[in-house]
Amino acid sequence: MSSIFSKIIAGEIPSYKIAETDRFLAFFDINPVAIGHTLVIPKTEVDYIFDIQDDDLGEMMIFAKKVAKAIQKVIPCNRIGVTVIGLEVPHAHIHLIPINELHDMNFEKPKKSLDKETFEKLAKQINSSFTDI
Repeated sequence: MSSIFSKIIAGEIPSYKIAETDRFLAFFDINPVAIGHTLVIPKTEVDYIFDIQDDDLGEMMIFAKKVAKAIQKVIPCNRIGVTVIGLEVPHAHIHLIPINELHDMNFEKPKKSLDKETFEKLAKQINSSFTDI
């Protein structure tokens, strides 16, 4: 059974894409804990991040690093926090979250509400920054 992320990859569900290669995709979390909260996924459907082949996991982290640097060029923050929880969707993914303090990574706090235009504008800006890296 395909996960929601596989449906995003296939174009069956819309998303706000940040960056994409033939093997990985980065897109905004639609229920972000911070503005710029991005998900990085492999295009191959793998449920658990530590089941990804070593070389692929390394390349995914390098891709995530480039995405994080692009986010940081657009979203003012001290750091890009990284977390892997892996319980929400049965498809391996990394959360990249712009942070200034530790509590900015708290998934229990109220989610940010952004309109479509804001998502699209930020996605375009970050994508432009990604291509500069």
